[in-house]
Amino acid sequence: MLRDQGAWCRLEAGDAFTVHVGWDQYVYVGSDRSCAGAVARTRELGLFPEPLTASPYAAESDEAEVTEPADAGFWTRVRTALASRHALLLEENHVRNAARRHRITPENLDTVRAGLGPRALLRVWPGLTPDVGAVLAALSDEEESVEFVWEAQDGTISHVIVDDTGTGHRELAARVADARAACVLPLSYDGHRPLLCAVLPDSDGVLRARW
Repeated sequence: MLRDQGAWCRLEAGDAFTVHVGWDQYVYVGSDRSCAGAVARTRELGLFPEPLTASPYAAESDEAEVTEPADAGFWTRVRTALASRHALLLEENHVRNAARRHRITPENLDTVRAGLGPRALLRVWPGLTPDVGAVLAALSDEEESVEFVWEAQDGTISHVIVDDTGTGHRELAARVADARAACVLPLSYDGHRPLLCAVLPDSDGVLRARW
């Protein structure tokens, strides 16, 4: 996060200890203890700790959170959806602003599931559309920024943001000329409605990640 590589998350141990990295590269450390020795040592190292009552990146009490665990019941619903659709798109967020996407089928679901990152946020979307040209054509009707997702011939799934300031339609068409399937996902909160959404619990079945 300090290298500003795009991924972001809150590092927290309950209410005892937290570390948040701001977009301005400031680090906000919270503790249920005074930590006077750590503060003094930080100053000795040439840094400038300042006391705050709360981190500006603390989770808001009214912030919507995903509370459903990706447990046996969740995967049963995924298999049920696959039975009628044959293929789906699984979005795996292992940290905020960083995602991997997998084309899942009844045959490869267990393999994909075994490779998911711990405590990841999972979203299940309808499958990619083989008619890439139709997906590209529909972009002209989009008035808001969207995410264009496509699958290359080797099975690799990539994505790019399409808007007035980002990738243009002509550039995108050339970039995905050999794609075998594609789809468009919304970026706005109101439009971001996956088929299923859950968070991977820890090995003991307890959901500790906060999304």
